[in-house]
Amino acid sequence: MTTLIRSIEFLREADRLKSVVRRSRLSFDPDRRENDAEHSWHLALMAIVLASHARDPAVDLLAVLRMVIVHDLVEIDAGDTFLYDAAGSATQADREEAAATRVFGLLGDPLAGELRAAWREFEGRATPEARFARAVDRAQPILQNLLTEGRSWREHGVTARQVRALNAQIVIEGAPAVWEHLDARLDEAVRRGWLAAGD
Repeated sequence: MTTLIRSIEFLREADRLKSVVRRSRLSFDPDRRENDAEHSWHLALMAIVLASHARDPAVDLLAVLRMVIVHDLVEIDAGDTFLYDAAGSATQADREEAAATRVFGLLGDPLAGELRAAWREFEGRATPEARFARAVDRAQPILQNLLTEGRSWREHGVTARQVRALNAQIVIEGAPAVWEHLDARLDEAVRRGWLAAGD
């Protein structure tokens, strides 16, 4: 198979990301849930807009954009795992590893290896770029919940304690000022009844 044909087949498969539905609600239409393609686009925009708030001011924005655009492609096969679903999270790594083999394998090398490496970098959080990419990935659904009066938090019984326990460290690692802002807004969400305290 030629490189062009393999690339087109990969792009056709990547289009399936539009059908992977997340638990997050859209800020402008809380009755509709976001899909993974919308999430990835929004993350890319967030990375551009919030880059000046990255912990490392010399973060390579192109590397960050590559990661946020490809990081959820594995969910075509593995599905979206809700952060607050302990049972789903227990099998997430194995499901996503198998998906990465198939999905990125549709491309020929070297591009298959490069995109899979970007996905692994994102997951590993070992570089400043990966830490910033992961920070915006964790910040985005918090922001959406704040803009929808805690709609998905309330639907799934998520508490402020859980939000902080599962997100604070990751957001602080990549964008501490962003966490400072979100943390204050979480207190407001609890006061307004959008989020249970959980203490």
